[in-house]
Amino acid sequence: MTTLDAIARPSGAFAMVAMDQRESLRHMFDTAGRGRPADDVLIDFKVAVAEELAPHASGFLADRQFGFDRVRAAVPESTGLILAVDALDQADGGPVEDTGLDIDALSDLPAQVAALKLLLIWRRDERREERVALAARFIEAARERGVLSVLEPVVRAAPGETDFEPDAAIHEAARELSALRPDLYKAQVPLTGAGAEAEQRAASAALNDCMTGPWVVLSQGVERDRFADAVRAACLEGASGFLAGRALWSDVVGADDVRAELRTRSMDRLASLAEVVDAHARPWQGA
Repeated sequence: MTTLDAIARPSGAFAMVAMDQRESLRHMFDTAGRGRPADDVLIDFKVAVAEELAPHASGFLADRQFGFDRVRAAVPESTGLILAVDALDQADGGPVEDTGLDIDALSDLPAQVAALKLLLIWRRDERREERVALAARFIEAARERGVLSVLEPVVRAAPGETDFEPDAAIHEAARELSALRPDLYKAQVPLTGAGAEAEQRAASAALNDCMTGPWVVLSQGVERDRFADAVRAACLEGASGFLAGRALWSDVVGADDVRAELRTRSMDRLASLAEVVDAHARPWQGA
């Protein structure tokens, strides 16, 4: 039976790289002044990130749409491969509005895949129960296939919701969805990483109180230079590490020498974050 050791460090903590961005990655090239690139540019970037960072990560998250076979070949056996099985409803240049299960991705999983990941857009709207049911189906689908489930809820205001408070929604989503018992819960950083250390720790402790089982943080929405402090605060209050992409490589998008930048600035960030989780994260076995 596959356990979280498949995507964890020897310490029982997680230092995982996300490279499953799709149209959002194309938009990142555009905002970096490189225009909207063809698919082969996205694939080459994903392969470069996999080849340079995956050997130093405990897990590596990839998508099926862009160059999966090449990315998979770049991920060593020592790094757990995580496959995104979320079908995204996303306009060009816009945020993901909703998700479903990618049935094709589930139909023929390569043996190398250790875990599946589902992004779930969480709203207080009339489809709330439907999304909870989707999360439950995802967890069961992973279990049936003998692989791990990584659930990633991202909270959004419902249409017309004027009193939306992101951290309260993050807590509510965690109470509702972690109770479904995914193998690992991927949470947004409290306060988007803002505030002093004491505030971050208090917010992380409050989030930990909402969790059932081990959890990690993602980096979207957090200023890159604040992510390490946010990870440390979360780990000190019960988190088991991180699964992050933008905090590691977003400023490498569009660089003239992508691999050189990955080997220096991105690798330095990943190594520093791995030290943080080894020192401060709660091992998944104790969650």
